[in-house]
Amino acid sequence: MKKSSILAVAALTGAAAVMLAGCAGGGTGDGGATEGGGDAAGRACVILPDAASSPRWENLDRQFLQEGLEAAGFEADIQNAQGDKDKYATLADQQLTKGCGVMLLVDLNGAAVSVAEKAKAEGIPVIAYDRPFEGSDYYVSFDNEEVGRLQGQLVLDGLEAKGVAPADAVVVYMGGDPTDGNAKMFHDGAVEVMEAAGITPAAEPPGVWDQAKSQTNFEQALTSLNGQVDGVWAANDTNAAGVIKVLQDNNLTGVAVSGQDANVAGLQNILLGWQTGTVWKQVNLEADAAIETAVALLNGETPEADAELEDGTPYIQVTPTVVGPNEVKDVVAAGGYASYDDVCTPDVEAKCTEFGVTE
Repeated sequence: MKKSSILAVAALTGAAAVMLAGCAGGGTGDGGATEGGGDAAGRACVILPDAASSPRWENLDRQFLQEGLEAAGFEADIQNAQGDKDKYATLADQQLTKGCGVMLLVDLNGAAVSVAEKAKAEGIPVIAYDRPFEGSDYYVSFDNEEVGRLQGQLVLDGLEAKGVAPADAVVVYMGGDPTDGNAKMFHDGAVEVMEAAGITPAAEPPGVWDQAKSQTNFEQALTSLNGQVDGVWAANDTNAAGVIKVLQDNNLTGVAVSGQDANVAGLQNILLGWQTGTVWKQVNLEADAAIETAVALLNGETPEADAELEDGTPYIQVTPTVVGPNEVKDVVAAGGYASYDDVCTPDVEAKCTEFGVTE
């Protein structure tokens, strides 16, 4: 695998697996004694960040993590902070009081850092799930720079289809919230591909994970560019939806637009030709990797990792997939991500038929 500015990649095998001091001991043995009287050694404590930045957290991650951890014989305490950092801290305190054999945290604007400190002070190993944060023992996520590279290629593909040379293209960068550690990885991967091909960003508003703010930011950028745009690097489908609303309002067609998550709106925009494609991160694969890591720690074992972050944190990587119009059917067929009825509404049904999307 290619070495990048973010990752120092090193393949790890059984005997060479990264050893983390104190991790295995945190999830087993005497860690079961808690104020709540529960068996901490058999509990995995999970905190999800919200239900707004992406529908995946409640619709997919919760189910996959709950079912997987319980199938492995462990109790799963899964909570959602609903976008509130104070609630995040309160939920974590409640979980720690009951007892945790391992904590699996999706960061919310840095809220996971102090939780990790408390957990590790009690000898509890901490897994950063999907988003990296300081102080975790393991990071389980997709190969996020590769996500960005695939997004960058989607922009290039869209420009080629439009007949616009990258060096001549007016491209706007619509990144994610910089407090999310993944956002920089997406950006770096996308920039690597786009700027190597000759793209120079025409505008780059502040990064957000919010459709309404993305729409406003892009509208302002488009105004500054006198209504001229050939491509938009959008870091996820939610941001892309905000961008596309502005394009529709201004009757701008054929603009190359990337995305991520393969959510319902993204898939519909792809079928209708408003979005070039998206990067599908199959949540069940990420959840499976996190479950495998958590179960190993709960059993007092040392998980293996594929790579390392810059700070040396072992990084378990999952491979993402590009989805264009011809691949929408694969997402729908996979089940649990976007149903036929949700995607193939009356205004999209003809496109579903054209691209082979079936019930």
